[in-house]
Formats: sequence, structure tokens, C-alpha cells
Amino acid sequence: MSEPVIPGPARPAALFRLPAFWVVITLLAAGAVRMSQILTKFLTLFPIASLTALALFALLAVPFWLFVQELDFLEREPSGLLAVAFAWGALVATSVSIPGSTALENLIAKLGSPGLAADWGAALAGPTVEEIAKTLGVVAIVLIARSQVNSVLDGVVYGALVGLGFQIVEDIVFAIGAVALAGQGDEVQPVVTTFLVRGFLAGVWSHTLFGALAGAGIGYLVVSTDRGWPRRIGMAGLALFGAWASHVLWNSPLFREGLGNGAVALLAVLAFKGLPPLLLILWLVRRAHDREAEYYVARLQSLDDPEVITEGELRALGSGSRRAAARRHAADQAGRKAKATVRRLQRAQARLAVELSRAPELADQHHSEVRHHRATLRTLGHPEAVEGTPSWRHTVSTVGTAVVAIAVLWVALSALGGA
Repeated sequence: MSEPVIPGPARPAALFRLPAFWVVITLLAAGAVRMSQILTKFLTLFPIASLTALALFALLAVPFWLFVQELDFLEREPSGLLAVAFAWGALVATSVSIPGSTALENLIAKLGSPGLAADWGAALAGPTVEEIAKTLGVVAIVLIARSQVNSVLDGVVYGALVGLGFQIVEDIVFAIGAVALAGQGDEVQPVVTTFLVRGFLAGVWSHTLFGALAGAGIGYLVVSTDRGWPRRIGMAGLALFGAWASHVLWNSPLFREGLGNGAVALLAVLAFKGLPPLLLILWLVRRAHDREAEYYVARLQSLDDPEVITEGELRALGSGSRRAAARRHAADQAGRKAKATVRRLQRAQARLAVELSRAPELADQHHSEVRHHRATLRTLGHPEAVEGTPSWRHTVSTVGTAVVAIAVLWVALSALGGA
């Protein structure tokens, strides 16, 4: 997807004047009522298990949210719209998908056979209803805040947040369903098992990824105004099909029993079904990020002012890994305060770049902010936010984190494989 970057206006139109805004609010309210009814039932039947599920999956949502939010470092999306996207997935898409998937699965059993429905019902019915319902959440964002969707990366972010909201609520429903199916009363063990499988293991490459992929298509449809409508609609449809196909593969019975029951077999199934969408979305994010970074960094480069941004900082600002490396270098050279100041400087430079692309006459405040953080870095003896040579501490920390992660993953897989 080779798409332009179209900056939005500095001040978007008032939402309450848009009919689409009130439609979205009504749907969110209806979804909230429906999901609150389900939650009340869960709390009545299994209070301890329900509260445990809510706590575990709420905690799981935090790092996912922060990671997705960080994808678009240069032009951060408004928190309110991110919350709307998450709420759409958690309330609207789930409310539609629960009865919709059941109805479609019953239809498969009638038109095909009970055996087909048993083997492939969840793989065909769930993705068909759920991916459409989630994608409509990104469409809702476009309808109420078109100016905030100005690159494919924006579509990825909103789609991922819709998927995350859906994933968290669906996992809670599955966790309580597992408690009821176990028939042991208000026990937390089925909740923990569901958390490990659907949250810890499958969470990396399930609904969040599917939503991001479909969202990329909506982003392309919206911003690629230099392309013809057939191509734009075709690419959006292809992205939605990719999300659907990835979801079908994930839910399918393929390799469900063919690789045994051990930890290695379970990991192999997860990798085979999850890696294709993961690799695809990583490629899309990298491509979209680089395109957006090229546009905004060029705005700063045109200033030709080393007090605002140096040549080394221009290079670092355009890459997530180099931005992180610059912060680590600051910490190694001048301590934690320098690391925090480098991050603030990078955020200020990003805000300035966005403002220069929208309303240059209003950018004075951001110029002052950048110079303020520059002065703070100078007092700390670290005047430039650039990457340095990786230190031995960073290498040890990276290796240690990888070892711990692999060990935790292996223990979890072994426990589940023996369950």
C-alpha cells in the first residue's frame, strides 16, 4: 500500500453537530446495556471467577493499549477516539457477534450438516460476523472524525483498538463459560487457564491483529484520494478478506490434533496459525510508519535549525527503534532524567512537525517547547537526542528478558499441554 499522508485540520469540527456521532453514541449505549446484563448474570452466578476474569484481562489490555498507541508516535491519535474504538469492539461488536455468530452457525448446520457445523461452524460463522462488526468500528471513526484518519497507520491503530476491545470482552465471556462448563462451582482455575491460552498465548496474534489488518484497508480507502474508487474499494475489501481469512485459519480445526498434545506441538500450532497475520501487519506497520515519518521529518528538516532538531535527531526521530536507542543512550550518558527529557524532546519535535504541516502560523508554542527541552538536556550535559553504541547493560538486559520470556512461555505451554 503506497498511500499519501494527508494532515487533518488543527481543530476538527464539533462532534455533537454530526448525525453520525449520535448514531455511534446510541450504538455504544445499547451495547453497554447488553454487555452489562451479561456481566450482571456472570457476577450473580460466579462472583469470584467473574471478578478474577475482569481483573486479569483488564491488566492484559494495558500493555496492548500502550503498544498500539505507541505505533503512531509522530502523530498521536486523540485519546477520546481511541476510547471510542476500544468501546466499539468491547460493546457494539461483541453485542452483535454473540447472537449473529450463533445464528450463522445454525444456518451452516441446516444448509450443510451438523458435522460440518461442529468442525467448521466456529471457523466460518465467527469470522464472518465478527470481522464485519469490528471493521464497522473503524468506519464509525471515519464518519465522526475524518480529519483524524490521514494515513494507513491511523487505520491500523484504530482497527487494532477495536480488535483489542473485542478480544478482552470475548475472553472474559469465554473464561466464565469455561467455569460453567467445568461444573465445579465458583472456581478460578478455568479462568486462569483461559487467560493463559486466549490472553497470554493467543492474544499476540488474534483479534487485535485482525482488526489492525482490516483497519489498514479502511485507512487506504480514506487517504488514497489520488487513486480511483475501484482500486481503493478493492484494497479495502482485500484487507478485510485478509482479516477474515486469518481469523478462519485461527478458528479452523486444522492441526488441532495432528501434532500431539505437548508444549512443542501447541507452540507449533500457534505459530502456524498466528505468524501469517503477524508478519503481514508488521510489514504494513513498518511501511506505513516509514511513509508517515518521511513526511513529517521533512517538515522539520525544512527549518534548517539545529536548535529545533539536529541532523542526528532527524535520523533518530524517523524510526521507533532509533528513538528508543536515543533514550537508552541518554540514560547511559546522563541518567534517567536525561532519558525522560529525550522522550519529551522527541514528543515535542513530533508535535511541532504535525503543527507545521497543518497550521505553521500556530507553531510558535511548539518551537518554544522544543527549545525548553533542549535547554534542559544541555544542563544535564547531553545536548543531543541521538542513538549511541549499545552498552553491555542493554545487551545483558535484552538477553535476560528474552530468556525469562522463553522460560515463562515454556512453563505455560507445558502446563497447558499436560492439562
